[in-house]
Amino acid sequence: MRSSFKAPLMIRYAALLLLLLMSPVRIVAEDAIGRLPESSATKQEEAPVTLDGAPLFKLRGLSSLPAKGRAEAVSERIERIASDHSFPVADLKVIEEKEYATITAGNIVIVRITNADALYEGLRERQLLAAAHLSAIKSAIERYRLERTSNYLLGQSALALGASVLFMLALIIGGRLTARLQKSVNRGFQKQLDQLEEKSYQIVSSERLQRVWEGVINGFFALMALLAGILWLDFVLNLFPWTRAAAAWIVSSLLSPLQTMWTNVLDAFPGIVFILALALFTRYILKLTTLFFNGVASGRITITGFDSNWALPTYKLVRIALIALALVIAYPYIPGSESEAFKGISIFFGVLASIGGASIVANNLAGYALIYRKAFVQGDRVKIGDVTGEVISMGQQATHLRTPKNEEVTIPSAQIVSSPVINYSSLVKNKGLILHTTVGIGYAVPWRQVEAILLEAARRTDCLLKDPPPFVLIKSLDTFSTTYELNAHSDKPHEMEKQYHALHQNILDVFNEYGVQIMTPAYEGDPEKPLVVPKERWFIPPFNQ
Repeated sequence: MRSSFKAPLMIRYAALLLLLLMSPVRIVAEDAIGRLPESSATKQEEAPVTLDGAPLFKLRGLSSLPAKGRAEAVSERIERIASDHSFPVADLKVIEEKEYATITAGNIVIVRITNADALYEGLRERQLLAAAHLSAIKSAIERYRLERTSNYLLGQSALALGASVLFMLALIIGGRLTARLQKSVNRGFQKQLDQLEEKSYQIVSSERLQRVWEGVINGFFALMALLAGILWLDFVLNLFPWTRAAAAWIVSSLLSPLQTMWTNVLDAFPGIVFILALALFTRYILKLTTLFFNGVASGRITITGFDSNWALPTYKLVRIALIALALVIAYPYIPGSESEAFKGISIFFGVLASIGGASIVANNLAGYALIYRKAFVQGDRVKIGDVTGEVISMGQQATHLRTPKNEEVTIPSAQIVSSPVINYSSLVKNKGLILHTTVGIGYAVPWRQVEAILLEAARRTDCLLKDPPPFVLIKSLDTFSTTYELNAHSDKPHEMEKQYHALHQNILDVFNEYGVQIMTPAYEGDPEKPLVVPKERWFIPPFNQ
């Protein structure tokens, strides 16, 4: 029994296969198979006969019994005989009958071998096939019984324990070697990496290169640990007959995806290399573009007719164009880009972008239009539509204003483009902002006197500029009064409300001081005496200092 167990089953099959290849029997068999009647066998369907999950041989189906059912029935009989230790393996034999050769175990029929089975295997006589199957069954039963003895299980347990200890030691040693390798590489190449970063004007970062190298080392260690773990698990589970099927299933479940991924990676490897090279090239082009536009924004690089405030938005446009160009070039090399699923996902996101992103695109385009039109910048005092305030932030999508009432108003960029924009700050540095206010004075008052009074009120307002000097315009000659407009310059557009308040106070004071009353646009008749506030009544309680 021991010598039979040591002879590997594969060697026997290899010798049998060599014998078959060296004889002309296969030609005759193949010709005979083509003439088999339909009642002898089905369309060459076959299934394996197994014991403990290990295949012994294959059986083809008959017209009355499919191959799978036939193989399962034979496997069940062999396992029942192997489990019965009272039955000696030597009693297994082949009995020749008229139409088939029967492998029996006492009174139990294990399997019947027909001429059609032999012809299908390329044999002229069924006795040869029956002898090979008998040898395989005997070896399998001997191994089945041996693997369930206490001595065998103790030895396999010791092997499993030793393999587990070796696996843990390999993980610990591998982890320590990986850490030492990382430290030695960092120490050895730190100087060269710093020099490379300096020579590339910080386009290449030494810290990032270190992280990439560490990631490569850690990834390699993790891959080796995973493969070692799969090998350890396969080895340990295959040591015991009860876990052998689980080992086959687990290893197959783990290795099949890895094998599929590895095959796909090999197929896509040229494309992946191209995409990585393109990504690296695009990255450094973007870094050079960033350096250039940073120089334009800071004033180190000047371009005639190009405002430095345009540097950042122009960089964003250039970056989008470069990334889009890189994606267009890389698209054919992306793994799976030609699949229908990939195309469907691309169409889906395209539809989402076109439906839900219309307002976003419109506001982005309007935001760039505002920047290049130089309508205003952050910090300007503007009036957009009916909203007046200070620009506290500008974005592609919207602009934020802070009103004199300390309210924050958000206005979409598309709305700003379609609305009139008044900028009170853009020309302040040159001539100043002109504040203007109107008064209506009756025709009985000389216009020279009115102009002098208004100019005096402007001179008394300290927050207004004296140069350029203020001036008065006669706006209209109305039915009952003349409308005068006082214009004065200011260099503080953010304090317009306070300046108007002070100017109006002085206008009231000066008109009262000279006894000239400010008329309303229409009236019934002249009063008996001018309606003015005497000077001695200016400060009657309560009064505002």
